[in-house]
Amino acid sequence: MSKIFEASGAKFDADVATDLWLKIMQHKWILSEKLSRDVGFKIACNDFLENIGTDEKITVHNREKLLEQMGARAVSRDIWDTISETQPPKRLIEKRIILPLVKEDLSRKHGVIPPKAIIFFGPPGTGKTHFVKAMAGRLAWWFIEIAPSMLMADGVDKIGAHLRKVMEKACDLEEAVIFIDEFEELAGSRDMANRVDRSITNEFLKQVPLIKSKTNKVLLVCATNYIRQLDAALLRPGRFDCIIPVGTLDDVGRRTILEYYLAKMNTGAIDLERIVALTEKFTPADIEYLFQIVAQGAFEEECEIKCNVPVTTEVIIQAITSFKPSLTERMVTEFKEDIVTYSRV
Repeated sequence: MSKIFEASGAKFDADVATDLWLKIMQHKWILSEKLSRDVGFKIACNDFLENIGTDEKITVHNREKLLEQMGARAVSRDIWDTISETQPPKRLIEKRIILPLVKEDLSRKHGVIPPKAIIFFGPPGTGKTHFVKAMAGRLAWWFIEIAPSMLMADGVDKIGAHLRKVMEKACDLEEAVIFIDEFEELAGSRDMANRVDRSITNEFLKQVPLIKSKTNKVLLVCATNYIRQLDAALLRPGRFDCIIPVGTLDDVGRRTILEYYLAKMNTGAIDLERIVALTEKFTPADIEYLFQIVAQGAFEEECEIKCNVPVTTEVIIQAITSFKPSLTERMVTEFKEDIVTYSRV
């Protein structure tokens, strides 16, 4: 996250402060010429902020207020590091999304247009939300989640109006990742939809190009478990810049996540490769829940016997045998078909 600077009661992030510095130095020269004497930086700064810089102060103050209203959160850079480098989406996201956004000058030099709107799709629990948060942390941007339930607060008839207001607010933000999960609930196919559902999808078809037309640093990320249910018009080139699959974990990906959770536990002897082999159909969410069960069991046992209870390989394997993973062969097969049909990177 960028640093916050304060001057005369007004708060500014690093980029705004740099821009103001140049303006204030120019104002200092003009003010000195006007008064026929060299004025100090403090006098020039106060005069600028109290007179010339009013618009900048209002903009920054309003943006801070808007971030608070929308529930903006800062995300740790460490989340990005918990994702294995061998997971295909990570490398793709780094090259296609992160780098064009952080290396703006180089992007312009080569005519690369940084993405403004993307879709993640894949089976439930495969880490789509985790990826979006990790992206926000990697970019050092604010993370703002817009849940469908928030848009439905005043009834389904008001969803379109609420959506429009949210997108209008997003256009006033800087350095923010706007995340909408369960996207199929808001942008389903209009072929068999009722009047209200069609109107919501139509609103999205209007709003996505508007978001893309703005020059501010905002990234709209929508995630869905059921990409086949989305309206076809949203999936065509011109709406979303990328449509990225987030699916099953390979051995290295599972090992990375397993190591992350094992490091947080009181462990004894652990055969990590054995555990990796037994969690083939496990999603990141499955692994997290599995370790919650194991940790709770060890905690309760130690409370009861009042002796150290380390977690061992056998304890974890016992938990695995009674755990039903989220992924099935059918889901994996359908996901592979969807990759061929819908992916656009």
